[in-house]
Amino acid sequence: MQIQVRTDNHIQGSEALTRHVETEVTQSLHRFGRQITRVEVHLTDTNSHKSGDADKRCVVEARLAGLQPIAVNDNAPTVHQAVSGAIGKIERLLDHTLGRLAHPKGRAPTNGTLAI
Repeated sequence: MQIQVRTDNHIQGSEALTRHVETEVTQSLHRFGRQITRVEVHLTDTNSHKSGDADKRCVVEARLAGLQPIAVNDNAPTVHQAVSGAIGKIERLLDHTLGRLAHPKGRAPTNGTLAI
């Protein structure tokens, strides 16, 4: 899985920030294995000239092998909180999306049995 981290000109893009984001993405999404070809993380300060409650934004886009890319975003007071929130959202969305593909009718069985 290739991971790309991009920041706008109001967020200090450092090696430490990049390592933090790569570690968070790898730890959270490693179980999807080769189904994810690339993850792009975009960090922006939506209200750069003023301070605000939730002015840091993180957009995470996952590119899936053979499927359309999926993306989520999260706003938070700090970059680290926005990254954690967005990664949690993309993990849930991937569970849902890939789980539907794994079941023959596109949904999980409701009676607790496994379809074979």
